[in-house]
Amino acid sequence: MTYLTPRLALVGDRSPAVRSHARVPGLLDALATRDQLALDAYWIPTGDAGAPGALDGFDAVWLLPGSPYRSEAGALAAVRTARERGIPFLGTCAGFQHAVVEYARNVCGIDGAAHGESHPDEDDLVIVPLSCSLVGHEGAVRIAPGTLAERVLGETRTLERYHCQYGLNPAYLERLRSPGLRFSGTDEAGEPRILELPEHPFFLASLFQPELAGDGTRAHPFVRALAAAAVEHAGAAARA
Repeated sequence: MTYLTPRLALVGDRSPAVRSHARVPGLLDALATRDQLALDAYWIPTGDAGAPGALDGFDAVWLLPGSPYRSEAGALAAVRTARERGIPFLGTCAGFQHAVVEYARNVCGIDGAAHGESHPDEDDLVIVPLSCSLVGHEGAVRIAPGTLAERVLGETRTLERYHCQYGLNPAYLERLRSPGLRFSGTDEAGEPRILELPEHPFFLASLFQPELAGDGTRAHPFVRALAAAAVEHAGAAARA
């Protein structure tokens, strides 16, 4: 049986000014040459991501940094589509933040769940300014044993790069955990840095930016795991 090359949706408002966006082509090349994980990748602006059928036929979704997005609704729609359809998903930086907002609204029933960068005056701010900005920061992340994050990384501690100023509002932590969202990585102070959905085939998001790891010639384990999950998704679709 011949499988088609897995299709990856790169959801974000592509800009040469966003360093993580500039890293993506090199990472895709590294996946193909170093890891034999070739992907057919397409950039989808957030303004298009919420259109009916926008993500049909894709084997993975990567919601990239670059907030505030031109279309918050489109970014949230991409998260929801991947979550509900079992499509492998990776969210990084703003992708983590919007995965939290989507889950809070559509699973936890917090209808007014909002992001503090875009809607600072709303009541239910599940994403708020960090007590200390992480722009340009590098820090340790502790990984919970037995989680997807640990399986992907192969360790329980990692050093990662950030470029963000917003994170999870701790007041909503238990409400988000209750239906099944798992925060599998924290900083040294215990603040969430990685989330995942155990019942999903592959749903992972990090507040740090794995695309900034190293010199860009080798894919971070999170990116490599997304690619592997896309290959598995495409194979399953072909067999079906």
